Amino acid sequence: MLRPWKLELQIDDRSEKAVYLQIADAIIADIQSGRLKGGTALPGSRALAQELKLNRNTIVEALQVLLNEEWLVSRERRGTFVSETLPALQKGSRKAAQKSIPEALELKTRINFDDGHPDSKIAPVTALARAYRQIFQRKAKWQLMGYTHELGDIAFRRAIVQMLNHQRGMQLNEQQICITRGSQMAMYLTAQCLLEKDGFVMVENPGYQPAWKAFEHAGAQVLPVRVDEEGLVISDVIRHLQSGKNIQALYTTPHHQYPTTVTLSLQRRLELIQLSNEYGFTIIEDDYDNEFHFGYRPVLPISSHGNLKNYVYIGTMSKVVAPALRIGYLVSNSHVLMEKVSAIRKIIDVQGDAIMEQAVLQLINDGTIKRHLRKATQYYKAKRDYTEALLHKHLANKATFQTPDGGLAFWIVPSAIPNWKKVSEKLCEKGIQIITPDRFSCDKAVNGIRMSYGSVTEAQLEEGIKAIAEML
Repeated sequence: MLRPWKLELQIDDRSEKAVYLQIADAIIADIQSGRLKGGTALPGSRALAQELKLNRNTIVEALQVLLNEEWLVSRERRGTFVSETLPALQKGSRKAAQKSIPEALELKTRINFDDGHPDSKIAPVTALARAYRQIFQRKAKWQLMGYTHELGDIAFRRAIVQMLNHQRGMQLNEQQICITRGSQMAMYLTAQCLLEKDGFVMVENPGYQPAWKAFEHAGAQVLPVRVDEEGLVISDVIRHLQSGKNIQALYTTPHHQYPTTVTLSLQRRLELIQLSNEYGFTIIEDDYDNEFHFGYRPVLPISSHGNLKNYVYIGTMSKVVAPALRIGYLVSNSHVLMEKVSAIRKIIDVQGDAIMEQAVLQLINDGTIKRHLRKATQYYKAKRDYTEALLHKHLANKATFQTPDGGLAFWIVPSAIPNWKKVSEKLCEKGIQIITPDRFSCDKAVNGIRMSYGSVTEAQLEEGIKAIAEML
């Protein structure tokens, strides 16, 4: 098959834009200008790499972006082609305009500002599926068909423990970790094993309501702790501790506080550790998106401090690979607590998904997860910067925000307090969904929205932010 088209591109090494994105933009420009017609076959990645004198992996990344954004289609054993049905773009822009839809469908959600989901389109699904198939081709595959340990596959637990010890400064062994079906199961197990009826748990306000529900289901009551620009307010913690109530735990998201994205300051971390040791309450640390950090390195968990006596640390692999992959984990330095977790886990779910755990373990061992995280972090950082520019453009005089150093969302506080119910209803009429402040609040006093950017397109970001600005 003849492929006469030749890409004309001058790589700018001084540009802040990654080389693979420069290549992707150049191909999009050729599609927009008509040089590349719908259905045109592209040269293979090796041919393009030789032509541009670049590493083939860089070309593959560029083509993957174009496949994800639906500029190109891949046909098995035939090659890569320009899509017959292309998104309409504004001249000189990569942002895909929304397709016109019938008025009757306008009420359906087109743009969903969720609470920070990753983009499933860039997930290493192909590699995961391949690893899953390879497991069934092993000679000893029959061994995986039986029951395994209720805390999870031992090799997988060791791999997660090694990651936590090496990358997050912890000192764990495989007996201190339980693999769960997502972080919410980890939260539920923690609540059932740690809390007593009529006990109290201090929680961040604004904060993560699904965790509060897990605590309340165990019979505990929640006590709100305010959050400011340095994280949870220690004076509120002290006030609760001095109230004489049976306070058993404090739940916190100190790395990128949910929903405000702020990082708990070092001084407050140390004060919190001292108070936990003095009063005997357990710190439940939810590190829900540690992997996506755009600064020098993530702040080490509170649970990594060697002098902290009582902690439960909760994490997830769902954001690393894909939301549909329900693999979370909880760890604790309490042998008694882990025995209770093991017993309850065995009652409600005899074991985890051992085969999936083995598949993910293979991706960890062969470096797929590491490469994906490196690529995904670059991708989300670019998306964060794009979102920041849009917020400055459309909300400069209407709201305040701080640019987060990680995670997949912004916390936006309007200058005036709007009627969030009406704002939400009007946005829904346009097919735009937001999470209103009542979803984060204990006392309805919170004024702010968490705007995610991970799973929405650039065009959706601009349309959604403009619509929100018109309501404020």
